[in-house]
Amino acid sequence: MKILVPVKQIGVVDEDFELRDDGKDVDPDFLNFEANEWDDYSYEAALQIMEATDGVEVVPVTVGPDDAEDVLRRCLAKGGERGIRVWDDALEDAGPAAIVQVLAKVVEKEQPDMVFVGTLSSDRSYAQTGVGLAAALGWPHAAVITGIEWKPGDPKATLLRELEGGLVEQLSVNCPAVLTIQLGINTPRYASLRGVKQAKERPVEELSLSDLGLSGDDLAAAGGSFRVRRMYKPETGQAELIEGTPAEQAARLAEIINELKGAA
Repeated sequence: MKILVPVKQIGVVDEDFELRDDGKDVDPDFLNFEANEWDDYSYEAALQIMEATDGVEVVPVTVGPDDAEDVLRRCLAKGGERGIRVWDDALEDAGPAAIVQVLAKVVEKEQPDMVFVGTLSSDRSYAQTGVGLAAALGWPHAAVITGIEWKPGDPKATLLRELEGGLVEQLSVNCPAVLTIQLGINTPRYASLRGVKQAKERPVEELSLSDLGLSGDDLAAAGGSFRVRRMYKPETGQAELIEGTPAEQAARLAEIINELKGAA
């Protein structure tokens, strides 16, 4: 029995940053990299099932360059025996549809019983990976999951999912399925020092597009409807704290209103 968990290393923007020369993303020199928060919860959900049932394997998989292996090591420090990293130069700036196509091939290769995906990533927030992967595989899908009752081998899983207005929906889904996991479903564990040391020795399989039977042309076709036109920092307004007595504050407010009228 196997649970596959796609995870992502995200870039966190510094307070002061610059864009790349092409104007389509932040210059990597101004990014700090860390594990996506939602993926911590999806991985923890998989680990809890693994610990409750004998013979369950949890495998983290990521799509990213060499330094993205760090996110796999962070996962393996908490539990799991191996990870998978997929990369090819053609994946540089790949959109969600291309990433979904890659992950679908990994699922076909690994044949897991379930796939747990974070609801979204905090850097891009597309929230497309889970539903897109389910569509590519032809598997059932349930989103924003806050509770899971499932034992490996069961044909169905009972789920709780978060709705608007504080409502919670209970439903069942046929397995195998793709579940997108919401924050708060559990409390992600911290990796022990021993776990961190052991994770350095655990195998990470490196796959290229050709290993998965894909090419750059396949990705281009999959992501043809998605491209970043430009990225920019919008103009920001300004604020002023008006101090003084009520009369002084009123006088200053009148000055500001007259200044704005003159500018218009």
